[in-house]
Amino acid sequence: MIDFRSDTVTKPSPAMLAAMMAAEVGDDVWGEDPTVMALEAAAAARFGKEAGLFCPSGTMTNQIAIRVHTRPGDEVICSVEAHIYNYEGGGIAANSGASVRLLGADDRGRFTAAAVEAAINPDDPHAPHSQLVAVEDTVNRGGGAIWSKAALAEIGEVCRQRGLRYHLDGARVFNRLVATGDDPAEYARPFDSISVCLSKGLGAPVGSVLLGDKAFIHQARRVRKVFGGGMRQAGYLAAAGLYALEHNVARLAEDHAHAARLAGALSGSPLARAVIQPETNIVLFRPAVPGQGAATVGYLKTLGILCGTMSPDLVRFVTHLDVSSAQVDEACALLKVAAPSGQV
Repeated sequence: MIDFRSDTVTKPSPAMLAAMMAAEVGDDVWGEDPTVMALEAAAAARFGKEAGLFCPSGTMTNQIAIRVHTRPGDEVICSVEAHIYNYEGGGIAANSGASVRLLGADDRGRFTAAAVEAAINPDDPHAPHSQLVAVEDTVNRGGGAIWSKAALAEIGEVCRQRGLRYHLDGARVFNRLVATGDDPAEYARPFDSISVCLSKGLGAPVGSVLLGDKAFIHQARRVRKVFGGGMRQAGYLAAAGLYALEHNVARLAEDHAHAARLAGALSGSPLARAVIQPETNIVLFRPAVPGQGAATVGYLKTLGILCGTMSPDLVRFVTHLDVSSAQVDEACALLKVAAPSGQV
């Protein structure tokens, strides 16, 4: 099977496993794991932030950031497509007691500084207190869409002027940086906090790093403990993250090229009536028969291609380091000769 379901399905390479087995470890809850500390420092330095905190998942880093930045009754401004809203189990409400204002329904999950300005509530006891703006780059449900650096900076300026905090869900931020060539530290400057995922395109088995200033990370470490995210000899996992940062970033360009090839094949396939052209490693298409996303996924499985749905009318392919160029060639050939839509 050729597995395009997600870039989370990747497995550690032999070299990554060797780095994990050779890691020097200690008790990280006591602040004594040298490999965890090295990963946190390396990630923070790359993005120009003061400190980092290693956590088991991107959901945890996002939820910790929201908890630190907000108080119960506050409001989080984010995209209607945002992972923090759609795929984190209602954590904004459950973990932080905050409500949500949704934007970005008309631009693949992206929104403007003007939209943020208009969404900020007045200082009125009838309204929740607008406290945090969160963006996701790239936008998963937007087909790996990239935010413009100028738009992100403009939103950051609104946050600064209006006293709001600003968080980046960077689950696939390295895909964005490789695609644009932006300097990570310059790109990250407007954000008060950043979640950087290691277990997607970078190929680590576990983990994300939360970045910010020292005071923010100090509070985040307390919240991580409350959330049950403190790990002991976590250096074995952190070593995979260090290996990923050192070896697996530049190669993301291969995944982007593979996604472009798949999009081209889908554009000529009887299975698709519309293809959203990929900017990074995610390809979305609408099945030839409206609403038949699940049936299309089932049919592709019979051909040896695994993928998934984002909605009944949207199918997703994600490229990653465990899909070879030869496998992409094979998938493209199968897509071009797939059955007409009426036979799906």
